Amino acid sequence: MGSKMETIPSFTVDHLKLKSGLFVARKDRIGDAVVTTFDLRLKRPYHDPVMDTGSVHALEHICATYLRNDPLWGERVIYFGPMGCRTGFYLIMAGDLTSEDVLPLVERTFDFASDFEGEIPGATPKECGFCVDMDLELAKADAAMYYNILISPKKENLHYPVKKPRKPKLSKEEQNKGGEDD
Repeated sequence: MGSKMETIPSFTVDHLKLKSGLFVARKDRIGDAVVTTFDLRLKRPYHDPVMDTGSVHALEHICATYLRNDPLWGERVIYFGPMGCRTGFYLIMAGDLTSEDVLPLVERTFDFASDFEGEIPGATPKECGFCVDMDLELAKADAAMYYNILISPKKENLHYPVKKPRKPKLSKEEQNKGGEDD
Protein backbone atom coordinates (compact mmCIF):
# COMPACT_ATOMS: atom_id res chain seq x y z
CA MET A 1 0.00 0.00 0.00
CA GLY A 2 1.14 3.54 -0.74
CA SER A 3 1.74 6.05 2.00
CA LYS A 4 -0.78 8.80 2.74
CA MET A 5 0.09 12.03 0.96
CA GLU A 6 -0.98 15.53 1.96
CA THR A 7 -3.42 17.28 -0.36
CA ILE A 8 -1.65 19.92 -2.39
CA PRO A 9 -3.13 23.44 -2.29
CA SER A 10 -4.35 23.46 -5.91
CA PHE A 11 -6.62 20.50 -5.13
CA THR A 12 -8.32 22.47 -2.34
CA VAL A 13 -9.71 25.05 -4.80
CA ASP A 14 -13.39 24.38 -5.56
CA HIS A 15 -13.15 23.82 -9.31
CA LEU A 16 -16.94 23.70 -9.57
CA LYS A 17 -17.05 27.40 -8.59
CA LEU A 18 -13.91 28.46 -10.46
CA LYS A 19 -14.31 30.97 -13.30
CA SER A 20 -11.89 31.68 -16.13
CA GLY A 21 -9.25 34.15 -15.04
CA LEU A 22 -5.77 34.85 -13.68
CA PHE A 23 -5.17 33.60 -10.15
CA VAL A 24 -2.31 33.31 -7.68
CA ALA A 25 -2.08 29.55 -7.21
CA ARG A 26 0.72 29.62 -4.63
CA LYS A 27 3.77 31.43 -3.34
CA ASP A 28 6.94 29.58 -2.37
CA ARG A 29 10.07 30.74 -0.59
CA ILE A 30 13.40 29.64 -1.99
CA GLY A 31 16.02 30.99 0.36
CA ASP A 32 15.31 34.71 0.64
CA ALA A 33 13.39 34.82 -2.65
CA VAL A 34 9.68 34.36 -3.34
CA VAL A 35 8.39 32.54 -6.40
CA THR A 36 4.75 33.05 -7.43
CA THR A 37 2.81 30.47 -9.42
CA PHE A 38 -0.13 31.79 -11.43
CA ASP A 39 -3.11 29.80 -12.65
CA LEU A 40 -4.06 31.11 -16.09
CA ARG A 41 -7.47 29.50 -16.35
CA LEU A 42 -8.71 29.83 -19.91
CA LYS A 43 -11.60 27.40 -19.60
CA ARG A 44 -14.11 27.19 -16.78
CA PRO A 45 -13.89 23.64 -15.40
CA TYR A 46 -16.93 21.44 -16.08
CA HIS A 47 -18.62 24.30 -17.89
CA ASP A 48 -16.51 24.97 -21.00
CA PRO A 49 -15.06 22.29 -23.26
CA VAL A 50 -11.36 21.73 -22.54
CA MET A 51 -8.78 22.98 -25.01
CA ASP A 52 -7.74 20.76 -27.88
CA THR A 53 -4.17 19.46 -27.48
CA GLY A 54 -3.16 21.22 -30.70
CA SER A 55 -4.28 24.56 -29.25
CA VAL A 56 -2.56 23.89 -25.91
CA HIS A 57 0.69 22.95 -27.62
CA ALA A 58 0.70 25.93 -29.98
CA LEU A 59 -0.13 28.36 -27.15
CA GLU A 60 2.61 26.84 -24.99
CA HIS A 61 5.22 27.61 -27.67
CA ILE A 62 3.87 31.06 -28.62
CA CYS A 63 3.24 32.32 -25.08
CA ALA A 64 6.42 30.90 -23.52
CA THR A 65 8.48 32.56 -26.24
CA TYR A 66 6.63 35.86 -25.92
CA LEU A 67 6.83 35.91 -22.11
CA ARG A 68 10.56 35.17 -22.01
CA ASN A 69 11.18 37.93 -24.54
CA ASP A 70 9.10 40.57 -22.76
CA PRO A 71 11.41 43.54 -22.05
CA LEU A 72 9.84 44.33 -18.66
CA TRP A 73 9.15 40.87 -17.22
CA GLY A 74 11.11 38.36 -19.31
CA GLU A 75 13.93 37.88 -16.82
CA ARG A 76 11.43 37.02 -14.07
CA VAL A 77 9.67 34.28 -16.04
CA ILE A 78 10.71 30.88 -14.71
CA TYR A 79 8.20 28.59 -16.43
CA PHE A 80 5.11 28.64 -18.62
CA GLY A 81 3.32 25.38 -19.37
CA PRO A 82 -0.02 23.61 -19.66
CA MET A 83 -2.23 22.06 -17.00
CA GLY A 84 -2.88 18.38 -17.49
CA CYS A 85 -6.65 19.02 -17.39
CA ARG A 86 -6.32 21.26 -20.49
CA THR A 87 -8.24 24.14 -18.91
CA GLY A 88 -5.27 26.49 -18.68
CA PHE A 89 -1.60 27.11 -18.03
CA TYR A 90 0.76 27.73 -15.14
CA LEU A 91 3.06 30.74 -15.15
CA ILE A 92 5.82 30.72 -12.55
CA MET A 93 7.58 34.00 -11.88
CA ALA A 94 10.28 35.30 -9.57
CA GLY A 95 8.89 37.71 -6.97
CA ASP A 96 6.09 38.13 -4.48
CA LEU A 97 3.43 39.08 -7.03
CA THR A 98 -0.35 39.44 -7.34
CA SER A 99 -2.69 38.78 -10.24
CA GLU A 100 -3.07 42.53 -10.64
CA ASP A 101 0.74 42.93 -10.92
CA VAL A 102 1.03 40.63 -13.94
CA LEU A 103 -2.35 41.28 -15.55
CA PRO A 104 -0.91 43.72 -18.15
CA LEU A 105 1.78 41.18 -19.09
CA VAL A 106 -0.71 38.33 -19.46
CA GLU A 107 -3.08 40.59 -21.45
CA ARG A 108 -0.26 41.51 -23.86
CA THR A 109 0.74 37.87 -24.19
CA PHE A 110 -2.70 36.63 -25.14
CA ASP A 111 -3.39 39.62 -27.37
CA PHE A 112 -0.17 38.73 -29.22
CA ALA A 113 -1.14 35.04 -29.39
CA SER A 114 -4.64 35.82 -30.67
CA ASP A 115 -3.19 37.68 -33.67
CA PHE A 116 -0.15 35.45 -34.22
CA GLU A 117 0.81 34.80 -37.83
CA GLY A 118 3.70 32.85 -39.26
CA GLU A 119 5.77 29.93 -38.05
CA ILE A 120 5.13 28.87 -34.47
CA PRO A 121 8.39 29.24 -32.48
CA GLY A 122 10.20 25.97 -31.84
CA ALA A 123 7.82 23.95 -34.01
CA THR A 124 10.24 21.77 -35.95
CA PRO A 125 11.12 18.13 -35.28
CA LYS A 126 14.61 19.21 -34.26
CA GLU A 127 13.23 21.69 -31.66
CA CYS A 128 10.13 19.90 -30.32
CA GLY A 129 9.20 16.38 -29.26
CA PHE A 130 5.92 16.27 -31.22
CA CYS A 131 5.53 19.40 -33.32
CA VAL A 132 2.84 17.91 -35.56
CA ASP A 133 0.27 18.35 -32.78
CA MET A 134 -0.23 22.11 -33.03
CA ASP A 135 -3.30 23.97 -34.26
CA LEU A 136 -2.66 27.69 -34.73
CA GLU A 137 -6.26 28.62 -35.58
CA LEU A 138 -7.68 26.94 -32.46
CA ALA A 139 -4.89 28.50 -30.39
CA LYS A 140 -5.75 31.96 -31.71
CA ALA A 141 -9.44 31.44 -30.90
CA ASP A 142 -8.66 30.27 -27.34
CA ALA A 143 -6.24 33.17 -26.86
CA ALA A 144 -8.82 35.71 -28.08
CA MET A 145 -11.49 34.31 -25.76
CA TYR A 146 -9.13 34.54 -22.77
CA TYR A 147 -7.91 38.03 -23.75
CA ASN A 148 -11.53 39.25 -23.72
CA ILE A 149 -11.89 38.07 -20.12
CA LEU A 150 -8.62 39.74 -19.09
CA ILE A 151 -9.35 43.19 -20.54
CA SER A 152 -12.20 43.82 -18.10
CA PRO A 153 -11.82 41.32 -15.27
CA LYS A 154 -14.09 41.07 -12.26
CA LYS A 155 -12.97 40.01 -8.77
CA GLU A 156 -14.02 36.43 -9.61
CA ASN A 157 -11.52 36.45 -12.50
CA LEU A 158 -8.56 37.50 -10.32
CA HIS A 159 -9.13 35.70 -7.01
CA TYR A 160 -9.96 32.07 -6.27
CA PRO A 161 -13.44 31.44 -4.88
CA VAL A 162 -13.33 31.41 -1.10
CA LYS A 163 -15.86 29.67 1.05
CA LYS A 164 -17.11 32.26 3.52
CA PRO A 165 -17.47 31.02 7.09
CA ARG A 166 -21.06 30.88 8.21
CA LYS A 167 -22.22 32.17 11.55
CA PRO A 168 -23.48 29.36 13.76
CA LYS A 169 -27.24 29.14 14.00
CA LEU A 170 -28.56 30.33 17.33
CA SER A 171 -31.08 28.24 19.20
CA LYS A 172 -34.53 29.76 19.75
CA GLU A 173 -33.54 30.34 23.37
CA GLU A 174 -30.41 32.25 22.33
CA GLN A 175 -32.39 34.24 19.75
CA ASN A 176 -35.03 35.21 22.34
CA LYS A 177 -32.35 36.16 24.86
CA GLY A 178 -31.31 38.99 22.51
CA GLY A 179 -29.04 41.53 24.12
CA GLU A 180 -30.10 41.05 27.76
CA ASP A 181 -26.52 40.64 28.98
CA ASP A 182 -25.21 43.70 27.12
